[in-house]
Amino acid sequence: MGAGSALRREFSGWKTWQALWMGFSVAVILGVSLYQGDSPVGIIAAVTGVICVILCGMGKLSSYLFGTVNTVLYAYMAWLAGYYGDVMLNLLYYFPTNILGWILWSRNMNPAATAVIMKRMTLRQSLRLLLVCILAVAGYGWFLDLIGGSLPFADSMTTVLSVIAQILMIKRFAEQWAIWIFVDIVSVVMWVWALTGEGASIAVLLMWCVFLANAIIMLISWYRNAARQNSGGMTAPEAKIGHDTAGA
Repeated sequence: MGAGSALRREFSGWKTWQALWMGFSVAVILGVSLYQGDSPVGIIAAVTGVICVILCGMGKLSSYLFGTVNTVLYAYMAWLAGYYGDVMLNLLYYFPTNILGWILWSRNMNPAATAVIMKRMTLRQSLRLLLVCILAVAGYGWFLDLIGGSLPFADSMTTVLSVIAQILMIKRFAEQWAIWIFVDIVSVVMWVWALTGEGASIAVLLMWCVFLANAIIMLISWYRNAARQNSGGMTAPEAKIGHDTAGA
């Protein structure tokens, strides 16, 4: 696929509310951040992060490009704030999984909708996932406390749940958004706390607020789309694509 075709794919299939949501989110972050005199790194990290999660919610492949830029810049902001779990998460996990996500999503695109094919987990899968989340958050929080991290168990929750949610995102499961909601709530609290320290960033705080609102919206959207696809809402060629690539 040429660059022109790829660009047309990313800008096709947009609904009015999606374009308005994107424009509103970016405008709010830019306006408030510039008014508050936030750092250029913090502003760029916030803007690319917001664009990434909204495009991800729309099932657009380009979300991984913006996500890669956000990963590097956000790791720097987290280092300044003393959130070492977030630093390691972004540099050692998000960066390589952005590449993996690009590859797997590109193999599972719905050509009619110009978006990725979405799935839902079974009840058994969901219960197993809950147990893994609880044990992992407790264990990693204990480790971060040993190395003197700020808010170790809150940092652990955002780190561990983000790892799991990223896996679900790569696998195209709608349940990723339920986990992102928990991550975003904790992250908002963490960055409110960071406003009193060296790593203060209004832009990053606003980014997490937009992430939270976006996760709620996209949870509903992905559940509806996954249910529609599973109930036969796709055309015959789309259903064949979904069947052939379901293991990716």
